[in-house]
Amino acid sequence: MKIAHEAPLSIFDKVQAVTDYDYALVHLFEESEEYYNTFVKAKENGREVLLDNSIFELGTAFDGDVYVNWINKLKPDWYIVPDVLDNANATIDSFDSFMLSYPDLPGKVIGVAQGSTYDELVACYRYLANDSRVDKIAMSFNHPFFQTTIPSLGNKYYRMMRGRQKVIADMLRDGIINQDKPHHLLGCGLPQEFEEYQNHKWIDSMDTSNPVIHGMKGIRYNDYGLNDKESVKLFTLIDEDVVACWDDIDYNIKKFREMCNGTEKR
Repeated sequence: MKIAHEAPLSIFDKVQAVTDYDYALVHLFEESEEYYNTFVKAKENGREVLLDNSIFELGTAFDGDVYVNWINKLKPDWYIVPDVLDNANATIDSFDSFMLSYPDLPGKVIGVAQGSTYDELVACYRYLANDSRVDKIAMSFNHPFFQTTIPSLGNKYYRMMRGRQKVIADMLRDGIINQDKPHHLLGCGLPQEFEEYQNHKWIDSMDTSNPVIHGMKGIRYNDYGLNDKESVKLFTLIDEDVVACWDDIDYNIKKFREMCNGTEKR
């Protein structure tokens, strides 16, 4: 599984050295020329770049026309088509509208499966899995219905973790997962979730700021991961000078990779 960690600009180069590709948030291109130029440099240096529509950060997907301008300018390897949180039908409509309006953008296409229930998520997933325009399918970590999938267990982040694990297991059981297409896992509740997926070779990539955020706060992962999560969105800290926190961040990044893949980056 290829791993990316969003990180403050002060340690971006250090994080690049211990990750597999770079994950960009388009709304920050509008706010920081330095942030945008960091990904221009990454592309020039041969790094793989995935551009996100910033829906997790903003609550709604970034303006489509402006998003297209940035896609054309940066030419990312991958871009996430605008989706609608927890709404399968609206996400399908958004995907179709965007792809019809902009069929020839540079980069490969990622469609996000959305839904407010298991059945809705599956319906959206099936639509994307059967669409030849979709190069990769993404699945988020924080659908509210995940918390009621196994309702009696732990705090909300534990329930989110177990919820996505169970949904993926159920989709595999029901023959729904299209293992011929690569998949991306968006975000992370608790890092130990990813031990479950080590043998799922169709899960190609994931992104999270989790090890960075906790390292910035002086919180090191336990051998098994974490009991709870610091709920902070990394983009609000993008300009923070956190070089002094690097030892804790680096420790967490290495532990996270072990949970995902069983090894450190070589």
